[in-house]
Amino acid sequence: MRGKFISFEGIDGSGKSTQLRLLAGELRFKGCNVLTTIEPGGTPLGRRLREAFLETEETVAPLAELLLFAADRAQHVEFLVKPALAEGKIVVTDRYADATVAYQGGGRGFSEKIVTQVVKLAANGLTPDLTVFFDLPIEKAILRAGSRRADETVRNRMDGETLEFYERVRAAYLQIARKEPKRFRIVDADGRIEEIHGRVMEVVTEFLSKN
Repeated sequence: MRGKFISFEGIDGSGKSTQLRLLAGELRFKGCNVLTTIEPGGTPLGRRLREAFLETEETVAPLAELLLFAADRAQHVEFLVKPALAEGKIVVTDRYADATVAYQGGGRGFSEKIVTQVVKLAANGLTPDLTVFFDLPIEKAILRAGSRRADETVRNRMDGETLEFYERVRAAYLQIARKEPKRFRIVDADGRIEEIHGRVMEVVTEFLSKN
């Protein structure tokens, strides 16, 4: 029996990574076979691509950024996600193809046609069964991300993006939600971690009970 594929999406600082860990722990406690992963960086090749891209001091061309993320996804899908789903696991990923639509489409301004072609090629037909989008006002997300990064020693090249960039990214995510209401669920990410976790569990429990 094929497993279930769940993706967590949100702008930097939305808290999705913390919530992914909490969800995985809860599901494992309930006896579910769960695999957690991340894009970029879910495979050994992906981790090298992530380091090369996010930690470089070099200016990265927008097209190179788009194609690097696509290469990471192609490897991720083929050698990690699809095999885990074939084993019946619940796969929960921190970002997936919607991030390309939001960041490279909405944020960088690539046309819908180009982004759709690249996503289709890299994902090889694999779409999440459920996508949870953690929605948070941009100003609050930037403050959260800034606090987290103050403790990090490695520079992330996405740290320098503007408020306007993230406004475009958030708008693109919300547009996807309007287009795909059956797959997309919006979770209010403003509040205490425990409160947000409760919202996530409601969404995921309902999904799993019906599938």
